[in-house]
Amino acid sequence: MLNLTRLWAGMSTPGDNLRYGEASRGDGPPPQPQVHHRPVVVWNITRRCNLSCAHCYIAAVAHADPLELDTLTALRTVEELADYRIPVLLLSGGEPMQRPDLLEIVSAATRRGLRVGLSTNGTLLTTEMAERLKEAGVAYVGISIDGPEAVNDKFRGSHGAFRKALDGIRNAQAAGFRVSLRFTLTRYNHADLGQVFDMVEEERIPRVCIYHLAYAGRGARIGERADLSHEETRQAVDLCLERTDAFRQKGLDTEVLTVDNHTDAVYLALRLLEDRACQAPAVLPLLLRNGGNASGIGIGCIGPRGDVHADQFSHHRSFGNVRERSFASIWEDTSNPVMEGLKGKPRPLEGRCASCPALALCNGNLRVRAESATGRMWAPDPACYLTDAELEKVGEAFHAL
Repeated sequence: MLNLTRLWAGMSTPGDNLRYGEASRGDGPPPQPQVHHRPVVVWNITRRCNLSCAHCYIAAVAHADPLELDTLTALRTVEELADYRIPVLLLSGGEPMQRPDLLEIVSAATRRGLRVGLSTNGTLLTTEMAERLKEAGVAYVGISIDGPEAVNDKFRGSHGAFRKALDGIRNAQAAGFRVSLRFTLTRYNHADLGQVFDMVEEERIPRVCIYHLAYAGRGARIGERADLSHEETRQAVDLCLERTDAFRQKGLDTEVLTVDNHTDAVYLALRLLEDRACQAPAVLPLLLRNGGNASGIGIGCIGPRGDVHADQFSHHRSFGNVRERSFASIWEDTSNPVMEGLKGKPRPLEGRCASCPALALCNGNLRVRAESATGRMWAPDPACYLTDAELEKVGEAFHAL
């Protein structure tokens, strides 16, 4: 995640320490890429979902999978994650509220001191459910909306999904949650990004995350034909920067982030060097500290059946199963060459990525997108939208730090 509110607008936000560590305070020795001692864990607790989104990275289905982890195993896994001291547990799906023991899992996690977030489509988030989740200790709720009503409902395969999700946002905020609206950019909705920002402002939603398309699950089926062109991506990120400034100028503390295209960090550095040179010396070390893509390092995933993955998009590759070994044991085992490569410094990247002068900022970008597009795990990510000259300019600035 790239926090534009912090890095572009210069406003402190929740989560700064997790993303930028000591460097966010501007003290200490010269910055180095962050060492992630424990990963944020995304746990897809079910594949079942009441919607059928065109870009769903897990290709969710309408029915429950009998091979999903049972409650006893799920609760044991919670204990192991707490013992491992992960910083955040994000419960996702499918639709996590379609798992009957969701509240039991949440309560067990929060009793052990885990910070728990919930990723949901929001359509089932009634007033009563929002209050019960708050009582169970959920700290944060992310709700997905992918454009105005007609666009969202078509994309999510369900008439009425937009209105139900908006009700879910309102119910969550009324229950006292810090809510994030999540929007995934595609060629079918990128022209609606401005309207989404308008809705965020009108509804006083405190956080908006703009996701780039991950080529995983049903997202892999639509892949590059649904993704933005490089120029469209630049325009979308520029609009995010403009609206971040606009929120600040209006005195709003709305947090704006972009997610899943780590080229954005390099582009942000380029924009700072070109447009806000006096701000760049304070921000460039934070970008370096963040270190770009953290799949297999600072982000991990447990799938519905207990398989452990490098991130929530990589369900096609398992490194082990929590039924048989603890998450910690699987996570720290680098005998698999892919896990070894992800944790490598540098990663065994190919082509343009291998010699990129700005590699320290993106760390090779999203591997699942590269693999889906090319068939090769370490190939360049096709979503990198910067020229060689631009990458060289940013690289020179970082080498001068």
